[in-house]
Amino acid sequence: MKRRILLVVGLLSVFILLTGCSEIKQPITSESTGFWNEYIVYPLSWLIKEGAFILGGSFGLSIIVVTILIRLAILPLMIKQTRSSKAMQALQPEMKALREKYSSKDQKTQQKLQQETMALFSKHGVNPMAGCFPLIVQMPILIGFYHAISRTREIASDNFLWFDLGDKDPYYILPIIAGITTFIQQKLMMAGQEHNPQMAMMLWMMPIMIVVFAFNFPAALSLYWVVGNIFMIVQTYFIKGPDLKTAKASGNAGGAKK
Repeated sequence: MKRRILLVVGLLSVFILLTGCSEIKQPITSESTGFWNEYIVYPLSWLIKEGAFILGGSFGLSIIVVTILIRLAILPLMIKQTRSSKAMQALQPEMKALREKYSSKDQKTQQKLQQETMALFSKHGVNPMAGCFPLIVQMPILIGFYHAISRTREIASDNFLWFDLGDKDPYYILPIIAGITTFIQQKLMMAGQEHNPQMAMMLWMMPIMIVVFAFNFPAALSLYWVVGNIFMIVQTYFIKGPDLKTAKASGNAGGAKK
């Protein structure tokens, strides 16, 4: 879990670094060179512009449609992440037993705990890092969106609803919604694991970081994140819904019994 937290922090740090690179002031066109420009930024810019053309000139609606298309494209990875979360939840009793068995904090005992834990994961075919793969895939897309919006004049200068796509949300509504939807999505993914202090920290850390970053980035990026989160919430509910209802029913039954 510590590795996952460090990975998230590291990826977000890379995001901040790359969004501030010198190319951000250079317009993106079909003549732009370099792998990053040719295969990530320009295709995203082109998709958003083509979508706006089809949707009557609305770049905001186009960003929503492109976001959904991207989410559909990475859906297999997201499903794998959700199933990995379910598998990790199912292993919690056995992992708790291992932690109690190897409760000593000396190096030898902790190494034994790590070995036994990895053996447990291997036995049940669980990859504890599988939940991070979608984030690794999404980070270049998120940075690419930032560049596509900032370096395409038509997108950056357009407005949608109450905000300008290329500027910060003047009322900070989108950043707050982004934080709330991130929390809900994390809560669904981690259902049944909230008792783990590290999981609880992750549950709160991600939404807070998203809100802080969203305060300072173009509203179009917050729009992308909000739409993506809503997509993930619906997907997670359909995959984990039966388990969530069972857990809630068991909790209610336990409370009634007491």
